[in-house]
Amino acid sequence: MDSRIGQYLSRPGLAGRIAQVVPLTGDASDRRYFRLLVRDESPQVLALHIGAIDAATLPFVRVAELMRSLSLPVPAILGHDDALGILVQQDLGDVTLQAHLGVASPAEHAALYREAVELIAALQTRGAQHESRDYPPYTVAFDVDKLTWELEFFVKHYLAAYRGLALSETQREAFRHEWTTIVEELAAEPRVLCHRDYHSRNLMLHDGRLHIIDFQDARMGPDTYDLASLLRDSYVDLPATQVDELLAYFEALTRGTSGTGAAAHIEFRRRFELMALQRNLKALGTFGYQTTARGNTVYIQYMPRTLSYVRQALQTAPRFGRLHTLLADCLAELR
Repeated sequence: MDSRIGQYLSRPGLAGRIAQVVPLTGDASDRRYFRLLVRDESPQVLALHIGAIDAATLPFVRVAELMRSLSLPVPAILGHDDALGILVQQDLGDVTLQAHLGVASPAEHAALYREAVELIAALQTRGAQHESRDYPPYTVAFDVDKLTWELEFFVKHYLAAYRGLALSETQREAFRHEWTTIVEELAAEPRVLCHRDYHSRNLMLHDGRLHIIDFQDARMGPDTYDLASLLRDSYVDLPATQVDELLAYFEALTRGTSGTGAAAHIEFRRRFELMALQRNLKALGTFGYQTTARGNTVYIQYMPRTLSYVRQALQTAPRFGRLHTLLADCLAELR
């Protein structure tokens, strides 16, 4: 156990209360997580940062405050020690949406995904009603620079580093041209509050309802961003019919009886597939980076599903035929 944890637990009021400290599987960040089993109380989760923190300005804390102000289910912040780099929060247990799907009945499965879509709609509508630049997510967005950076991240860490491709300057320039078309369209869409990594591993089932975690990178972006993360999830297969139903459900929640005609739905679906294409290419870049730069091979198993989503998105958008050709020249899975 890190000596900093021992220092924290020896503080007045904590000494003797902690029965056990259990390491937890971490995420893709530099933080380490531990479960604190507290005598006669609910367990807690301790996040150990790589160095000192300032809890008052820490993105996780600030966005948690925002989420709670929007009446969204997120873990409570229970304590911190800035000098030790420690933040303690409510323990939501171990059951992610991804894990629960393996034991859920079809009815439970459908209900949970409808709840997940409802939370996206609430985040967007309440986020717009309470917009304040006092909170970090309202000051950053998926703009041209950010979206382009993510696609270049895919080229660097998936195509070049993970797949070992030596791209010519002609190929790189061709990709840059295609990225411009995608990101300019996405960046021009009206922006809503986005979680940014809203998928089955960042939704916890606790006390019979879903709770949202890993929200510290929230920012403004297209209304399809979190939907693409959830419904084109690298960790879960969803039937096409369920995806269609959930997209229609989201439209009904956010648009009511207006703007849900056939033409509006077709346009919404077109925007969704475009967002899914960008999002899944970015995910492949992340998986490649984790594998090659950090030696974290757990993400290799999720690459085939993510590639299938990229192929699906390209096939639904004939205008990206040139991009499809470029990618297929590099990746046999997309041919």
